[in-house]
Amino acid sequence: MKTRYRLICRGSRGGKYYCMDTTTGKRTSLHTKNEDEAQQLVEARNNSERQPVLNLQIAKAYLAGSDKGITTRTWQNAIEAIMSMKQGENQKRWTTAAKDKAFAPLLPRVIIETQGEVLLNVLQNGTVSTNVFLRRLHNFCVDMNWLPWPLIPKRQWPEVRYKEKRAVTLEEHKKIIDAELNPERKAFYQLCWHLGGSQGDIAALKGEDVDWTEGTISFFRKKTGAPVVVHLGKEAMNLLKDLTAEGLLFPYLAGVRAGDRATEFRSRCRQLGIKGVTLHSYRYAWAERAKVAGYPERFAMEHLGHNSKAVHRAYARRAQVKIPSLEEYEKVAGTARI
Repeated sequence: MKTRYRLICRGSRGGKYYCMDTTTGKRTSLHTKNEDEAQQLVEARNNSERQPVLNLQIAKAYLAGSDKGITTRTWQNAIEAIMSMKQGENQKRWTTAAKDKAFAPLLPRVIIETQGEVLLNVLQNGTVSTNVFLRRLHNFCVDMNWLPWPLIPKRQWPEVRYKEKRAVTLEEHKKIIDAELNPERKAFYQLCWHLGGSQGDIAALKGEDVDWTEGTISFFRKKTGAPVVVHLGKEAMNLLKDLTAEGLLFPYLAGVRAGDRATEFRSRCRQLGIKGVTLHSYRYAWAERAKVAGYPERFAMEHLGHNSKAVHRAYARRAQVKIPSLEEYEKVAGTARI
């Protein structure tokens, strides 16, 4: 192993001794004219430099006995392994995350040789998305035993703080519908209001998904693969009657990227002076409407998904509800038994 520090003497015999860093070329005074003392100080610095590297080499030698790739596996290999196990939209999200500029210094590094400070630097230079995907990548490496221990303890990860999101109001929704001249996008926004589903799920709906006898529409969520069966009201059913009975309900919107659908919606909102909403805001709108109407939380969770942040936020604190008196509620319960 190459020695990093070496001893030099400036001046004639008995001059001052310096420690020279062969990596940077920097010289540091040892504040002594005694050669033996100077030699010991330089040797101490070399030992402090050598021991961590030596320990790592010993650890890699032991680990290589059970995992041949431990000495060469990089974070780029890990993120590619994750992407190979994902499908559809999840795979696209990871592909986009891998292009994050904050990840650039990390990906070429060998996993076993990475220190926690490197991950902290990535977090400092990244965004909320960087925090989310780096945490998942780190945990994946720990679970796969590619990291013998967590580089950042669970409690030390910075909290994920999303930007505040709000629901689309009924007045804003009406403005959007009135201003939208494209019939496909208009029907799409209307169905988003009635279903509260994610834009990808609604854009992929087909005429065959509608059960006219039962008055329901069923599909599998792209994100989780969970089946969803939604009972529709008269207004929503009348909307579906104007759409095709076979094939994609929204053939153009189903074929474009999610970002393109979001851009078109944002452009419409900008024209109308509507700020702070996205297509995802229709989910928050549906959840808040359900809360105000007294819709049971378990039904809302079944409709939007049990892990939906829209449900948790609306039913926890966001939606404003006028709580009836117990007397009024008992009268209603008496006439409508379950």
